[in-house]
Amino acid sequence: MTSRVEEERRLLEEGPLENVSGTSYTSDGSVDINGNPALKYSTGNWKACPFILGTEFCERLAYYGIAKNLITYLRHKLQEGNVYAAKNVATWQGTCYITPLIGAFLADAYWGRYWTVAVFSTVYFIGMVTLTLSASVPSFKPPDCVGSICPTATPAQHALFFSGLYLLALGTGGIKPCVSSFGADQFDDTDLIERVKKGSFFNWFYFSINIGSLISSSLIVWIQDNAGWGIGFAIPTLFMGIAIASFFLGTPLYRFQKPRGSPITRVCQVLVASFRKWNVEVPRDCSLLYELPDKTSSIGGTRKLEHSDEFKCLDKAAVVSDHEAKNKDFSNSWRLCTVTQVEELKIVIRIFPVWATVIVFSTIYSQMSTLFLEQGMVMDATVGSFTIPPASLSTADVISVIVLVPIYDRILVPIARKFTGKERGFSSLQRIGIGLFISTLAMVAAALVENMRLEVARALDLVDHKVAVPISIFWQIPQYFLVGTAEVFTNIGHLEFFYDQSPDAMRSLFVALSLLTASLGSYLNSLILTIVTALTTKGGKPGWVPDNLNEGHLDYYFWLLAGLSFLNLLVYAVCSVRYRYKKVS
Repeated sequence: MTSRVEEERRLLEEGPLENVSGTSYTSDGSVDINGNPALKYSTGNWKACPFILGTEFCERLAYYGIAKNLITYLRHKLQEGNVYAAKNVATWQGTCYITPLIGAFLADAYWGRYWTVAVFSTVYFIGMVTLTLSASVPSFKPPDCVGSICPTATPAQHALFFSGLYLLALGTGGIKPCVSSFGADQFDDTDLIERVKKGSFFNWFYFSINIGSLISSSLIVWIQDNAGWGIGFAIPTLFMGIAIASFFLGTPLYRFQKPRGSPITRVCQVLVASFRKWNVEVPRDCSLLYELPDKTSSIGGTRKLEHSDEFKCLDKAAVVSDHEAKNKDFSNSWRLCTVTQVEELKIVIRIFPVWATVIVFSTIYSQMSTLFLEQGMVMDATVGSFTIPPASLSTADVISVIVLVPIYDRILVPIARKFTGKERGFSSLQRIGIGLFISTLAMVAAALVENMRLEVARALDLVDHKVAVPISIFWQIPQYFLVGTAEVFTNIGHLEFFYDQSPDAMRSLFVALSLLTASLGSYLNSLILTIVTALTTKGGKPGWVPDNLNEGHLDYYFWLLAGLSFLNLLVYAVCSVRYRYKKVS
């Protein structure tokens, strides 16, 4: 008889990938817009995804239309210094990746992913309009420079600008953890063929993100630098409006997962119940632990999780006491939890080390919108009579992603699948690890370029002059390209891993946790900058990252990040080898 693995391999290799389950309805608990069980042929799958991918494309174009050139606006319009501007950008970006926890909680517990996206998209749009007004209306924006004299923005102008900026951070936080997981919800996880398609969805989802980023980092950045910030902010605002329209247009085709109640409450119930039964002995036979019979789950509409042998102290929450057995009272979840509920918390704990090791990668990624830009500002950005905005160099990162995603999805995965037998060619953990290694090479490349730039500055006696060094800005392309290559592996792999390993009722929250690494990476970048500046400016020294980079040592900072990245890779290798995947019954 053909084994299950061989059958899966045959289905994966032969295609075309059509529904072979023989059922008309999905088996993952999803429903249509009317609340009825979702029909496979008329809802979800790739027919629903263009609207979701279109929404993500427009939303990311709007986001990067602000983020890519934000440090330039802070430096040249609000007249902030290098370190202060870099810290402001890093803090804002960190906030953009911590607010997803709010959106994820509301989506999983109360609103569902669809309505969470709808509500926070409106907040996002209001923030974009506020930013556009702050850069367009004369009384709302700082006066233009007169010669070398550049008036600073008033407190009210600062307040208006940063109000819009942080409304945008709140809006994008509500959207981020829900759009990707809502797209993945369009594929039935109990169907092998649809599950493989879902893996491909994550690749094309990230592809859509980077198409939006490409337009922002090239066309939008050029408009901002040459046609004005008012129109440069108005165009992303328009695209955010299109994103909202695209999302609602796909409503009849979507599959919906109902909210399952507060995941935080369920986690607390396990902790309280296990503490109350701290002196209770856990039976060796795990079948004696409390679980609902048959296919019924204590979390309505979700699949049950199989018992794992880790963190046995938490199993105490699922031990049926003599009193509970005698009275047949199993209704108090603060005293008795199911195995599935206990396993939810175990998965959170188990995934934490892998999650933590991606923070350093996010710190490296944040250099593209901070110190890579400041490095580019002191390099020769002219090609004939044309001046390249430093923020446009990030297109090298974006182009590498756009080129590599189809190659990865259509060429590399089928080849790897033949050797590994894995649905997606590489496991998510393997994919993340490859990206972490490549990101280390990116920081080495950045350090070498900066070292070369400083040598030219010293040779031409430009150290004491705050001017661009005559070395082409195109030398930055390798470091941007390597970061983009690392993204294809680590960021997409991380998103896959967190969605796949999440319990059914905690998917938005898990995606938010994966996004939180970007927030903490930005905060870590800000913290490292602060510490390095404090330590290297003692005794009146200019420090590694002064306003005049020609007298600093930005290369030392990049070498520091390369070293941290390499050490982080070693820790990740240990954590990934020891990780145990969840089992669903």
